Amino acid sequence: MIKRSWKTLAAGLVLFGGVSGSQALLAGDVFTAGGDMQKCEKLFASPESDMTVQLASMSCLEQSCCAPADCCAPVDCGECGCGEGCGLYDDCEESLVNFGGWLQLGYHNNVVPLARRRNDPDIGSFNDHPHRLNVHQAWLYAEKEADGSEGIDWGFRMDVMYGVDASDTSAFGNPDGSWDNGGRFQRGAGYGWAIPQLYATLAAGDWSFKAGHFFTLVGYEVVTAPDNFFYSHALTMFNSEPFTHTGAIATYSATENTSLYGGWTAGWDTGFDQVNGGSTFLGGFSTSLTEKSTLSYITTIGNFGKRGGGQDGYSHSLVMDTAVTEKLNWVIQSDMVHIGTDRDFGINNYLIQKITDKISTGVRAEWWRNDGRSQYAATYGINIKPTDNLIFRPEIRYDWKDPNRGAETTFGIDGILTF
Repeated sequence: MIKRSWKTLAAGLVLFGGVSGSQALLAGDVFTAGGDMQKCEKLFASPESDMTVQLASMSCLEQSCCAPADCCAPVDCGECGCGEGCGLYDDCEESLVNFGGWLQLGYHNNVVPLARRRNDPDIGSFNDHPHRLNVHQAWLYAEKEADGSEGIDWGFRMDVMYGVDASDTSAFGNPDGSWDNGGRFQRGAGYGWAIPQLYATLAAGDWSFKAGHFFTLVGYEVVTAPDNFFYSHALTMFNSEPFTHTGAIATYSATENTSLYGGWTAGWDTGFDQVNGGSTFLGGFSTSLTEKSTLSYITTIGNFGKRGGGQDGYSHSLVMDTAVTEKLNWVIQSDMVHIGTDRDFGINNYLIQKITDKISTGVRAEWWRNDGRSQYAATYGINIKPTDNLIFRPEIRYDWKDPNRGAETTFGIDGILTF
């Protein structure tokens, strides 16, 4: 809908005072929904620079059916674009805080390997509540991004979620009853609440700082459902990686293609508390190896807290992400954890093929070894995206152990609606 205002009249008087009657009539077409595109293109192609600036100013006051994407550039409309009341009058305002979220529903017919029971809080394996349709993540967030491009700026983020993933998303590295790690999960209640992130940020130039409770940098897969290709998770993700930390971390953009990370956390999966004196270094780097390949290395060193019972340890995750072709992506990841006698090692391979803008297929092959015993999994999945904010992810997963130690096939499917 086109809004008329005194600004339109003022801009119209400017235009009519500077161009002929026929040109003025043509300029009126610019602001008429469904106007003549060819006429509009000819008008903006005019070599008369003054007129171009005038038209650009007007297109910032009114929605335009055919104004070029950069029509506001002469009057510095910034990111607001045309038709949002910016430009000469500088009254364009952007929302400081962004709100959003998603709803994920899913079904699977087996408990994932290594989980001992439904909603097992000690493993954090996800998908351990089979044979029913579950609300995995009903998620809301509020965020203000810190933009340090023009000096010091601040920001924050808070995430709140409800669902069967709450026990895996909460600070289960804390004692029961602290932060969002309630005893309800220990009793296998299934559904619950979690606050997986609550942090503040500062940014200035090439530096940014984050302090509070936040997701880990470790690994390729993440807790947030919309950011993964597969419905289920890799063995390394829920056995050899933390999910969250509480602490502070700095990021430095050393070059256009290289970022460095370093900071302190109170161990693995903690809220605003320390267990067994948890205290770790969290850091690493991400860099481009070629135009089509990136490598990241993230490590945690020190006392992991609940895991390891207060012993010092070391972990790392190496991830190389390569665009093999325009439509084929290959990711290889290796994780290692060493805490006392607890030794994990895993290698994952992902191949993701884009078929159309709405359909992609993928395969994940993994080997995970713990205390001398190996476990394997192969997952085949499809992503179907009928709309920009809706996706379905059916998959078949096959898990097996060392010879003669059993195998399992699991079917799963979920749907995610983002908003």
